[in-house]
Amino acid sequence: MLGIVLAGPGLNAVSAAMHRELADVWLEIDRDPDVRVALVRGEGSAFSAGGSFELIDSQIHDYGARTRVLKEARDLVYNVINCSKPVVSAIHGPAVGAGLAVGLLADVSVVARTARIIDGHTRLGVAAGDHAVICWPLLCGMAKAKYHLLTCEEISGEEAERLGLVSLCVDDDQLQSRALEVAGSLARGAQSAIRWTKQALNNWYRMLGPAFDASIALEFYGLGGPEVAEGLASHLEKRPPRFGPMAGE
Repeated sequence: MLGIVLAGPGLNAVSAAMHRELADVWLEIDRDPDVRVALVRGEGSAFSAGGSFELIDSQIHDYGARTRVLKEARDLVYNVINCSKPVVSAIHGPAVGAGLAVGLLADVSVVARTARIIDGHTRLGVAAGDHAVICWPLLCGMAKAKYHLLTCEEISGEEAERLGLVSLCVDDDQLQSRALEVAGSLARGAQSAIRWTKQALNNWYRMLGPAFDASIALEFYGLGGPEVAEGLASHLEKRPPRFGPMAGE
């Protein structure tokens, strides 16, 4: 079993370096004959607060950075989906952005009852790209996916299980032990049977590849627009955003 820990300042916010590592690590796991299952968790009081303000700012102002992160974001989603080894996530505290993508794309997602799941893309002023379009409608249905992706309303761990967004919800103090129990069970299981079952099931995600590609392209197109500048400023200044009329109208 391989443990992956999301660790960093700002509630494990994803820096440029972490974003690159989150995209690439699944290729290494897939090739490593000694790894049967990967367990992903966050350090301290959070799973991950999503992309750091520095990472977002670099994409707004640097076309090269935006292009690089776009490729990494696409690779992250497809590499998790195509990794032959099963992935288990243990989600607690805030779970946002690239960290949330890994958490929800995991083959088994175990969530703490008080976890706070948020897709904050439209609150930031960009389309909900990342992982959301490829998996939320499948996991919790189109109506709920649209509601939460358009409004950015927070979802507790308990509500996430009720919606079908995650596999299991447990009391906070049982999160790590339950995730380890699931990972251990998968590690002891029939490896070819487990991996081939994952391979077949993830064809549901692969069929949605064109929708995902469109969503992530629109997200990164928006990073060059006026709304994201206001969205980022409102986060930094801890105030509600003040979005004006849509450009071009």
